Amino acid sequence: MADQLSVKQRMAQGGLVRPRSGRILAGVLVGLANRFGMRPAFARLLFVLSMLLPGPQILLYIALWILMPSE
Repeated sequence: MADQLSVKQRMAQGGLVRPRSGRILAGVLVGLANRFGMRPAFARLLFVLSMLLPGPQILLYIALWILMPSE
């Protein structure tokens, strides 16, 4: 449990948080967009397009939902 808290603290220190405003589902994509200087709509578009490719996109989204702290 302590490892999970430290991961959340490190994410928050790095500016990777799920904002309270602008969320559609959990705010993961908005948080990523804010952290990397993108528009949220562009991050959402990239995620939807990535769903056309095989891979663990949904699992990554769920993991970030759990690990990213909320504002």
